[in-house]
Amino acid sequence: ISGMKLCEYYNQQHGTNYLSLIPCNLYGEGDHFETEGSHVISALLYRMHQAKIQGDAEVVVWGTGNTRREFLFVDDFSKAILHFVGKVDAKQMQGFVNVGSGKDQSIRDLAYMVKEVVGYPGELTFDATKPDGMPKKLMSITRAHVLGWKHETEIRDGLEVAYQWYLQNGADEIAKDNANI
Repeated sequence: ISGMKLCEYYNQQHGTNYLSLIPCNLYGEGDHFETEGSHVISALLYRMHQAKIQGDAEVVVWGTGNTRREFLFVDDFSKAILHFVGKVDAKQMQGFVNVGSGKDQSIRDLAYMVKEVVGYPGELTFDATKPDGMPKKLMSITRAHVLGWKHETEIRDGLEVAYQWYLQNGADEIAKDNANI
C-alpha cells in the first residue's frame, strides 16, 4: 500500500504516470518448489511429485480444503505488465489495477487437479488442524478488462506448464537441495 501511495503522490506532485498492478496468487515456471515457505501450487506440485517417486500412499494437504483462492499464471502477469505500460492514465485508475483471472478455486479442487497433473496415484488427506487462512480471496478485475486485458491461461493448462518446467529444470536437484536444508 505504501508503494501504491508513493506512486500516487509522485503522479500528483511530478506529473508522472506510475500505475500499480496488483496480482493475485502467481504460479508458473521458475517458482520456488518446496514444502515449506513456497506458494500453494508449487508446494503441492513438489509434494505430490515426491510422493509419487517415493511411492507414498498419502499426501496431507493443510487445512480443510474449503478456502478459495484466485490464481494467475506468471506469463499472463508478464503480458499484463506489457499491456499496461504507457497505455493507461494512472490518475483515472486511482493508481492501481487488480490483475487476476477473475475466478477462484477451492484448495481441495486445486489439490485434486495437481494430483491429476502429476499423476500421483495415492490419496489426499486434508488436515483440518492446520490453518485455512481467509475463507476467500478473489479480486475484482473489472478495471483490467475495461482497459483491454484478460488472462489467457486457464489454471489446468498453467499447472501442466509449471509441472513440466519443474521436471525439466532439476526436480531431482531441487529435492536434494531441500533435503539438505
